[in-house]
Amino acid sequence: MQPKIKNLIKEIFFPEDFTCDICGVETFGDNLCPQCKSTVIFNDKNICPYCGRKTVRPEICLECKEKPPLYKKAVSAVVYGEGGAKLIHKFKNGYGYLKDFFAAQIAEKMKTIPQPDFIVYVPMSKKSRKRRGYNQTELLAHALSEITEIPVEDGIIVKIKETQEQKGLSRKERAENLKGCFKAENKDKIKGRRILIIDDVLTTGATADAICKVLLSAGAKETYFASFASTEYKLPQA
Repeated sequence: MQPKIKNLIKEIFFPEDFTCDICGVETFGDNLCPQCKSTVIFNDKNICPYCGRKTVRPEICLECKEKPPLYKKAVSAVVYGEGGAKLIHKFKNGYGYLKDFFAAQIAEKMKTIPQPDFIVYVPMSKKSRKRRGYNQTELLAHALSEITEIPVEDGIIVKIKETQEQKGLSRKERAENLKGCFKAENKDKIKGRRILIIDDVLTTGATADAICKVLLSAGAKETYFASFASTEYKLPQA
């Protein structure tokens, strides 16, 4: 049986409101069963005030000190690891309904940033979108818009070239890989606006900075970033 058909059957007979979003066991109302919830680390303790990633102490991480991000502030709901990573993997592979759970978590975190004028999301190339069947960040942005009533501006940021898979690349390699791949459209809508960028995961921040650079160059007043998950910041080994 094809994966898409299996996912459709699951959503009909085991809807997301009644099963754990990680393991699929019946929960009757909760998104996560107690066992799986214990594997999800929520970003509600020590975080960097700029990138929003989990840190050992509540202070600016060394990466943000060395190279401040172009956004004013980033927020994320969970740490990318264990249960959080499993949720992201499912979201990217056919379980689009997770957008609502993800959006609800992000909406809570957005209370710490100024109200944006509109939301944009990380775009995919036409080839990548066709291969996956949907852009998960687009689904997430529109779900967040329904909760917050902040409009989404589709097509403001477009991806104009294919890039190498980011996984496994260093921070410097990721930034180089993304050079010139995003373009701003409808610059009149961007000028003087406070804009929130949505993605599913924040890792090194290369994607966020690449999009912020395009928006700020087009006249955006401020940029902010929000994601469901972010990698934990770990101190360099001595």
